Order: sequence, then structure tokens, then C-alpha cells
Amino acid sequence: VARHSACVEQVGIDEGYLVLDERGVAHARAIQQALRDEVRLSASLGVATCKVVAKIASDRDKPGGITVVTAGDEAAFLAPLPLRALPGIGPRTNERLTGAGLSTIGDLAGLDDEALRAALPGAVGLELRDRARGIDLRRVASEPAERVSISMETTFDHDVRDRDVLHDALRRWAGDLAGRLASDGNAARTIALKLRYPDFQTITRARSLPAPTCDAEMVGAVGMQLLDRALGERSAPVRLIGLGVSGLSRYPQLSFFAGATLYESREDVYTPPIR
Repeated sequence: VARHSACVEQVGIDEGYLVLDERGVAHARAIQQALRDEVRLSASLGVATCKVVAKIASDRDKPGGITVVTAGDEAAFLAPLPLRALPGIGPRTNERLTGAGLSTIGDLAGLDDEALRAALPGAVGLELRDRARGIDLRRVASEPAERVSISMETTFDHDVRDRDVLHDALRRWAGDLAGRLASDGNAARTIALKLRYPDFQTITRARSLPAPTCDAEMVGAVGMQLLDRALGERSAPVRLIGLGVSGLSRYPQLSFFAGATLYESREDVYTPPIR
């Protein structure tokens, strides 16, 4: 997409904002067609004057549609939609607003200051009312968000039981991850392993270090320890394996405890087998 717009902001694995040129909707259709031709993916697009309206519009004609909200029509487009359609309104906020007798985005947009303070006090209430009125001053930012984690994974062509093969994959990725950390001037404090078994049960194991590191041997050693522990709990063959680092800090910090016994912070995730 970056080749088709001068300003692109990615906000998720399958979502983002971009600035159209003077062709407007024709430019949006050209980008949509390019996605079909180049990566064979369908994309639904929302074209509007601000982020919040464009996001909501992009959900209106799935899959593969384009919804256009022209300047001046933002509030009218949003008004009949349910409150939960407005980004920023989660279950708790929705409960408060419905408790105050509101049900649509238009209801929120129509609140005066006193009623808004009663229903949703503070800056959050003011921001949500602005957005309900189609007012969103956030600009499309081309700069990527600060990285918070790095990971690599692969799905094998066949189930793998050989522990040496799995260890080799982890060593290779540890080198790649450490290289990326070092090149960015970062270090990581937490190392995580991901495994998926043939029945699609997926688990993760994580270990936190006393001090951040960008050392490949350390990353690999911890990854293999986590793997051995997981295989000790379940010795089934592996369909997918992944290794990641998180808890990034800009500069590696030396610690008196470097080289001491590692301590763990486990976050085990279980996905039930598919029957």
C-alpha cells in the first residue's frame, strides 16, 4: 500500500489509514484493485475526512466494498449507529451511556455539556462526543509505532518430534532476533516460546531475565530451556514453533545479577484442541 499513497499509517496486522490524492474515491478504488492484483486480498475501505469516520465506514460494506462519507455528512452518517460502533466505547463505557438512556452515536453527539458530565465526566467524555459528531483532529502518521516485541515462527510441512531439529530452529532465530535488537540499539528482558501441536493446542512459555540482553547465546539458551520444559509436560510432536522477545529497552542495562539464575514469569496460554 505504501507504494500507492504518500502517507500510510499501519495500526494493526490488517488495518491502517492512508491519505488519498486528488483522485479521491478513484484513488481508493485503484488501491483496492492493486491489493487484489498484487497480493490477492480483498479490502473494504472507508473514505472520509477524518480517521474515526473512515474506520467506521470501512466496516459498512464488507467484504470488498467502499463506503464514502462526504464532508459535512459525518454526523448524519454516524447518528443512527449503535454506541459500540464508535471506537473508544467499550463494555463499561457502553454500560454507563445506556444507563443514562443513550442508545445511538447520535444520542451521544446531542448531549449538552451538563448531560455529558453526568453521563461520562472528564476529557474522555468530551473526546467521545467530538468523535460522535464526526470531529477527529488526529492526523495520519507515517512514522511506525515504537516496536514493543519481535518474534519469528514457522509451521512445519510435517509434525516434528526430533528435539535437535527444534533446538536448531531456536538457535537460528535467536541469532536473527539478537541481530535485530542490536541493530536497533535495543535489548529485551523477556523471551517467549510458542508451540502448536497437531491437534492445534497452542501454548506459550515465557521467562524474564534479571537484566535486558541482546546476546544471541542467552536468547537461544532460554528458548531451548523453555522448549525442553514444554516437551517435558507434553512430548507430542510439534506442528509450529516460534521464538520472540519483548520488554524492550533502548539501552542494555548492566546488572550485578548478570549471569545469576534466571527467574520466570509464566504466561501459559491454552487453546483447546479442535475436535
